[in-house]
Amino acid sequence: MGLNSMSLKQNNFSHLTAKDRSSLSFPAKKVKEMGLLQGDILDFGCGFGKDVELLCKQGFSVEGYDKHYRPEYPEKQFDTIICFYVLNVLLPEEQSKVLMEISALLKATGKAYFVVRRDLVYEGFRIHKIHQKPTYQTNVILPFKSIFRNDFCEIYEYQHFNQLKKKKSDCPFCNPSSNTELILESAQAYSIFDKYPVNPGHALIIPKRHISDYFELSFKEQSSCIFMLNEVKKEIYKRFKPNGFNVGVNIGEFAGQTVSHVHIHLIPRYSGDVDDPIGGVRGVIPDKRKY
Repeated sequence: MGLNSMSLKQNNFSHLTAKDRSSLSFPAKKVKEMGLLQGDILDFGCGFGKDVELLCKQGFSVEGYDKHYRPEYPEKQFDTIICFYVLNVLLPEEQSKVLMEISALLKATGKAYFVVRRDLVYEGFRIHKIHQKPTYQTNVILPFKSIFRNDFCEIYEYQHFNQLKKKKSDCPFCNPSSNTELILESAQAYSIFDKYPVNPGHALIIPKRHISDYFELSFKEQSSCIFMLNEVKKEIYKRFKPNGFNVGVNIGEFAGQTVSHVHIHLIPRYSGDVDDPIGGVRGVIPDKRKY
């Protein structure tokens, strides 16, 4: 098997790209100069943590998290999150997971800054010159606001989807209320709790692009929604401890769709929430529930 056909499970050495430095990284200097480091700050994927150390010495309130070097996961939300060059060494599934994790760690009105490299020529797995292990690198384009770019890097500013000013629309999923709790968010989709839940923890997974028919979503959009569904399920289970789940999508008026913007229902089920749960989603046609 060639280097570039290696799988997600084999991207085990991304941490080897971390560099030991004696001064602030260029991205850290830049976001500091731009006045973007506000309130409680998290350096997500901080590597050896030199930026954390030096920024703390300069009076900033900064914590660091790194899956390999500082594995204690943060237990609070932050006003500002910085993520420098992390996405460039991750496969697409891993990138999406990082975006969702950061969305959950960011306060409702907070901002995150993703810095990605713009000087990569070769993409894919290659053998690290020093460590002699296969490490991955790729160019990354994000659908967020770009606030700085040079020949070497680009800085994106991320805010929760429901905090952004959008075009006028009557669609509640194109313009979710700024007071709505977002569960998770990625580049392509976001998730919220249903406004009229049928059970505690009833969640919706929603693609950001306005389209009514699930089957007309691109493969990338469908994949993003299903990947988020898996992660939201974990979050719902952690919070509510249900005994089971129903997953459903209403497509078209005669299937009961009332909002013409795709949304996937994740409905937690609990022991005793109905007298007889046999048939599950077959109950959309009551006479056919049992078979």
